[in-house]
Amino acid sequence: MSAVDVTVVVIAKECLPGKVKTRLAPAITAEGAARVAAASLDDTLRTVQALPVARRVLFFDGQVTPDAAEGFEVLHQPDGGLDERLGFLFDTMTGPTLLVGMDTPQLSAADLAPVLDDAERDAWFGPAEDGGFWSLYLREPDGSLIRGVPMSQDDTGAVQRARLVDAGLDVGTLPTLLDVDLIDDAHRVAALVPGSAFAAALAACPTDTLTAGGTR
Repeated sequence: MSAVDVTVVVIAKECLPGKVKTRLAPAITAEGAARVAAASLDDTLRTVQALPVARRVLFFDGQVTPDAAEGFEVLHQPDGGLDERLGFLFDTMTGPTLLVGMDTPQLSAADLAPVLDDAERDAWFGPAEDGGFWSLYLREPDGSLIRGVPMSQDDTGAVQRARLVDAGLDVGTLPTLLDVDLIDDAHRVAALVPGSAFAAALAACPTDTLTAGGTR
């Protein structure tokens, strides 16, 4: 299959204890949470690596890039809030750009197939169960479509989608996915992809600290 003229960007941070997946505590330790986050990122990178696209970019906050990012271009995140960083990204990219996060290790090629099948559409939006979004595609990248959107709120996705629609874009909708934020989310996602690195990393966390309610 010939490559589709789309750049896929994975936004991620270096998976250091105490810096990632902190809301998995106290169910698992900071070290365990970092391993789970790293596995989630690896699964996501491998899925993107297998896509028939022209270019892959890791939009990275950190110093040591994961081995699974081999072949990805690395663009370092600037300072600022998430909306500012995403605005920077979509101002920097040229040509059709598909953004995905690192918190949905259950992501599959089928979830992204609508974008690759119809990359001429103005935009594609991937809603998350928590009210945010896990993916955003813009055929003509424009950071002003993201700056000012309040992030990490239960209406973030609705506000972002409205911003696209109000700009006159034809917006398609991708499947709704669950972001891994809390320990119950992690269990649900692991059950969806039992053979994944993510599920293995979660299962390897000490059983005396791993409980659905997050208590010992």
